[in-house]
Amino acid sequence: MANINQDRLVQHFIELVKIDSESRNEKAIAETLAEQLGEMGFDVQKLPVPAEISNGFNIYAKLEGKLEGTILLSCHMDTVTPGNGIEPIIEDGIIRSKGDTILGGDDKSGIAAIMEAVRCIKADGEEHQTIELAFTVYEEGGLHGSQNFDMSKVESLTGIVFDSGGPIGTIITTAPGQQNLKVNITGKPAHAGLAPEEGINALTVAADAITNMKLSRIDEETTANIGVVKGGQATNIVMPELYIEAEARSLDDDKLQAQVDHMVNTFEAAAEKHGAEINIASKRAYNAYRIADNDPHVEKIKAAFKANGIEPMTKPTGGGSDANIFNSKGLKTVNLSTGMAKVHTTEEFIKIDDMVEITKFLYTYLTR
Repeated sequence: MANINQDRLVQHFIELVKIDSESRNEKAIAETLAEQLGEMGFDVQKLPVPAEISNGFNIYAKLEGKLEGTILLSCHMDTVTPGNGIEPIIEDGIIRSKGDTILGGDDKSGIAAIMEAVRCIKADGEEHQTIELAFTVYEEGGLHGSQNFDMSKVESLTGIVFDSGGPIGTIITTAPGQQNLKVNITGKPAHAGLAPEEGINALTVAADAITNMKLSRIDEETTANIGVVKGGQATNIVMPELYIEAEARSLDDDKLQAQVDHMVNTFEAAAEKHGAEINIASKRAYNAYRIADNDPHVEKIKAAFKANGIEPMTKPTGGGSDANIFNSKGLKTVNLSTGMAKVHTTEEFIKIDDMVEITKFLYTYLTR
């Protein structure tokens, strides 16, 4: 049975969350991890990414094993804001931030668990399968690190991302695709008091479109939202321009396409009706993935949880992760919970027991 050094696991996690690494500023955390992985015996490669994505780099690392099989384990190194100057507090077996920042368990809890599991396996002299690591930059807000990850390095056919919440044993086998829309509506300015009828109000066009648009929850697999609206100069000017950002998500790529087409067509019809110009930039952020419950990759993960007395559960999610990108690049990848909770808020926390359990899972999975 896996003997996990809980104190070392917690201390390493705290050390990592104290390193500022908001998205695109991952240089310090990447350098630290590259050095630590090298000291642990990994063959480490710093993989460059475009400068506009990060001042750091993606990490690929490999530790040869003697057992049959190769697995890619992955986490992202960046955090959301506010993620600078994090002061972790430990109380009653729970780690949280002081309250004015996030904690960074998303996703440094995964990194700490992977590295502690490997340290324990090596300390115990256990044989293990070949371990490949992919630590990515700029996952939050676009999965940019994984999209720019050099997959030619990867030998594994299967991957596990550690970037979800929920009880330990949660296996995300289904995740949505997402499409982003950026809409520019150009009406016609006029003096709102003297000659309003000579203008075309861009907001009137948008309001007409949105009134006729299916939004929020479309069905059990599909959602859509308008999240950003910018426009207007003064109350005495008929609003000449309006900028809107919207998204649609679905676990089904055909449903996603249908929803996007509906949104685009509704915007365009409203613009035509009012005589406004419209420009819509529509971009697929990532594709959905769906892996069967009885897939051998999922079954092997379930067996390792069960060996540790944890009942595994497969679940869908409404959010994207690096697993979406790896799946689209041909690497069959699921996303596991590390027990992270209330992520992306200043109330974020994680239970030490959950961190120990996911580390034990890794120990078991890698040594059988």
